[in-house]
Amino acid sequence: MNLARRTMNAPALAAIYEKAWRPALFYLASGRTTAADRRDAVTTLRLDGSKKVLDIACGPGNFTRYLSNALDGDGFAIGLDYSAPMLARAVTDNGGPRVGYLRGDARTLPFADGTFDAVCCFGALYLIPDPIAATREMIRVLTPGGRIAITTSYRADNPSGRASRVVGGWSGLRVFDDETFPKLFAEAGLIDIDQQVHRLLQYISATRPL
Repeated sequence: MNLARRTMNAPALAAIYEKAWRPALFYLASGRTTAADRRDAVTTLRLDGSKKVLDIACGPGNFTRYLSNALDGDGFAIGLDYSAPMLARAVTDNGGPRVGYLRGDARTLPFADGTFDAVCCFGALYLIPDPIAATREMIRVLTPGGRIAITTSYRADNPSGRASRVVGGWSGLRVFDDETFPKLFAEAGLIDIDQQVHRLLQYISATRPL
């Protein structure tokens, strides 16, 4: 297990992740607050009513519970993560009537095809050993007409971007160009592909056609 993944599995990080670690690092990386990212996630995923939502690599549930608050009726959100300390913190800090948590591997999701109306992964694909396999799994479990949204690292085509790739490789954190995920989405037949870059992060969303 590389340095980045060991860090994310540390109980000490789980304790401070939601209130300090993520807000600070993501603001430095993107210039965006967690509150803004949460609001945009609900809008981008088009959440309402009885939709079923899957939050991949949910960590301590800081997005999962917020997404569940946009639902009603039979709607619910499931947060999936590989880290037991993160999930323990999610259950303690971010439980709710429409949210549940599950330990699992994003590369082999334990769900049938087309199970979820919305699938997301905010700030974790660069840590997963095979991010392409994980993304394909996200698309597989997405229902026709459903929405997918990811936030991941971004590498500009300049010396700074190339340096970030070297540093990321040393730590075990992948840094992606601006073509990998839009191309993957298009090859999978997704439509309405939208990509926005904010400093060192890219935000990409799409729809699985009916």
